[in-house]
Amino acid sequence: MAYQNMGEGSLNYTPCRYGKSKLLFRGPQKNLDDPYVAFLGGTETYGKFVDVPFPALTEAGLGATTLNLGCVNGGVDVFLNDETVADICKKAKVTVLQMPGAQNMSNRFYAVHPRRNDRFLRASTLLRTIYREIDFTDFNFTRHLLQTLEVTSEEKFVMVRQELRDAWVARMRTMANKLQGDVVLLWLSGHSPDDEAACDAIEGDPLFVNREMIEEIRPLVKDVVEVVVSQDEIDAGYEMMIYSDLDAPAAREMLGPIAHAKAAKALQDALAPYL
Repeated sequence: MAYQNMGEGSLNYTPCRYGKSKLLFRGPQKNLDDPYVAFLGGTETYGKFVDVPFPALTEAGLGATTLNLGCVNGGVDVFLNDETVADICKKAKVTVLQMPGAQNMSNRFYAVHPRRNDRFLRASTLLRTIYREIDFTDFNFTRHLLQTLEVTSEEKFVMVRQELRDAWVARMRTMANKLQGDVVLLWLSGHSPDDEAACDAIEGDPLFVNREMIEEIRPLVKDVVEVVVSQDEIDAGYEMMIYSDLDAPAAREMLGPIAHAKAAKALQDALAPYL
C-alpha cells in the first residue's frame, strides 16, 4: 500500500508556538529550560510530508534535545524579523541553519510577505522601470515572478539574479551576527553548490546560492555541512512520503525521507563537538 494512500493521507505536525512568536512550528513543543540544539530553515527543515524530519532524526542519533524551528516557505526575512526565534537560538548549545534560497526575501526589486516569504507583495519602482512590459498584479509567488522575468529578458534577468545573490549574502551576514553563539550552516539539495548551471536555474533549492556565496559566509559560522542528494534518492524518497492526492505535486518538490536521513547522519558528526 502506497504511503500517500494511508488513512487521510496527511500528517499531524502537532503545530506549536514559542513565546511571543506568531510563527507556527512543528511539534511536539519542547521545554526551553532544558539544553537543546536549535534548527532553523524552511519547508525541508519543517519536514513537510516527512514523518520524521532531520531535526528529529538528529535528536535520536545524538541523544540531545532538538528544537525544530523550521518554517514552511520561510526565508531569511522571517527569522530576522522574529525576536523570539533569535532569543531561542542565543540560548541554544548550537544552532543549525539550513541555507535558504535567495528568492524569498525582500530586496531592491520586490517585497515579500514578512512571514510567508514565498509570497510576492509588490514590485519596486526600479523593477517596474526595468520591466515596463510586465503587469506585476499577475503574481502571487516569487518563483513565478522570477520565471516570467527570465523568459521576458534573459539579459535583464542577469541583474535581478545578481541582486538577489548580493542581498542573500548581506542578509545572511546579518543573520549570523544576530544569532550569536555557535552556528552551523547546512546545505541540503539535489545539486552541489559547485554546479553553476544548477545554481543559476530557477528550480530546486536553495535557489541561486552557489559556492562563492557560501564561502563569503563561512568565516562567520563554526562549520558548513554539505549534503547532496541524488535524483534516485529523491525519487525513492517520494514513495516514502505521506501526502494526500491533492498535495502530490507539492510533494514532488520535496527531497524526501532519504535526504533527511543523510542530513541527520552528517549533522550528528558535525554537532557532536558542541554537546
